Amino acid sequence: MNELVTLVAQRTGLNQETAQKAVETVIDILKQNLPAPVATHLDAFLAGDMPGAPGDIGSGAGEMLKGAIGSFFQKK
Repeated sequence: MNELVTLVAQRTGLNQETAQKAVETVIDILKQNLPAPVATHLDAFLAGDMPGAPGDIGSGAGEMLKGAIGSFFQKK
């Protein structure tokens, strides 16, 4: 998740603390709105703790999630 926070800070100009709060807010919203089987694994995925999951947010499905979150911030 740290990589995602850094990415949000860089793309938006927010400081790390504000970017952290923004990312946590988006993740909370995703967990509330995603289907339960997906939402329960979101934290593990972001931490790279899922078997077969990428070690960082920058590849595979993580790239899609990063893009979706990036789009969210670009629309503001």
